[in-house]
Amino acid sequence: MTRAFLIVIDSVGCGGAPDAHAFFNGATPDTGANTLAHIAQACAAGQAEEGRSGPLALPVMDRLGLGAAIRLASGDETPGLDAEPQGLWGAASEVSPGKDTPSGHWELAGVPVPWDWTYFPDKQNSFPPELIAEVCKAAGTDGILGNCHASGTVIIEDLGREHVNTGWPICYTSADSVFQIACHEGAYGLDRLYDLCKAIAPTLHRMRVGRVIARPFVGTELTGFTRTTNRKDFALAPPSPTLCDWVQGAGRKVHGVGKIGDIFSMQGIDDVVKGSDAELMGQLKRLVDEAADGSLTFANFVEFDSLYGHRRDVSGYARALEWFDAELGTILPRLRDGDMLVVTADHGNDPTWIGTDHTRERVPVLVAGKGAGQAGLVAFTDIAASIADHLGVPAQGPGRTFL
Repeated sequence: MTRAFLIVIDSVGCGGAPDAHAFFNGATPDTGANTLAHIAQACAAGQAEEGRSGPLALPVMDRLGLGAAIRLASGDETPGLDAEPQGLWGAASEVSPGKDTPSGHWELAGVPVPWDWTYFPDKQNSFPPELIAEVCKAAGTDGILGNCHASGTVIIEDLGREHVNTGWPICYTSADSVFQIACHEGAYGLDRLYDLCKAIAPTLHRMRVGRVIARPFVGTELTGFTRTTNRKDFALAPPSPTLCDWVQGAGRKVHGVGKIGDIFSMQGIDDVVKGSDAELMGQLKRLVDEAADGSLTFANFVEFDSLYGHRRDVSGYARALEWFDAELGTILPRLRDGDMLVVTADHGNDPTWIGTDHTRERVPVLVAGKGAGQAGLVAFTDIAASIADHLGVPAQGPGRTFL
């Protein structure tokens, strides 16, 4: 029996999505967005020198086929990423009508999203009065703060003091199908925040809003307010069994790393660990050493997206990629004979692009443990089918194995 490790480096797209013209940042279509290629080009041009220097250095992923996957997906130049692939590699396209976290992860796990998500398009006064009234009732308050599109770090700086003084929850959204609530862990209470999100989640899920997200923070007006790692997503459950259910249904263990448990509402997940990306890397290494034969480990590293993509921080994104590549280089030698490890992404978030939203892109598919070769242009769902094939588990979705 063998094991599988599916690692999603959140938002690390490689351009070339055939339907990018139908997705937008503001009024600008995502046509031409390419997270990886544009970072590599910026690094080669000396435009990503904060905390790092020189061309983008990703030797481990490039040997698996990263540069080749970017060029296959988009035809864009990949300075510094020109290794001869030694892994199985390709690029995957999404068909779900969203460029968000649940859509990407569900489809990677074999289940395309069959509906259009609900969004809150108004930048100010974003939420309908009846939803605000329900939040106030659940929170036991006379009002909410925010009610707008906002950066999560900026809004707690702007409204943190007022929240602590009034007890009113800070409610905000973004270009994603999300309803986010920020509350102070001490002044408001972490469990109380979770209870509030849990109470209103059914209403938002009926509206086809993908996630209610608890965004706890700490600090004072003097020291500044900072978010903690105790984020919790209350996500709409997938509409049909995913790869996680297929594996679990075969009597195997499914381990979640990062926000995987939240994304799948713990459906098909045996256990989950959370933390910063650095902490999650340690947990992934532990599972590489300890996970049982036949198991699936499904990991998400979110900080590429949350800290660098949305903030359009090219240098930070490049630093994160180089850190991940070095860590992956310590993981691959620890794999057992017969293991399969897949590195991919759920959407793009080009830090050189206009706006702050995700970008519609193909994603790289890099496979260790299955020899060298080209998988070609595949579907997101083909990744789930291929992992099921590797584990000897029946696949139930539309994907086809590329093994």
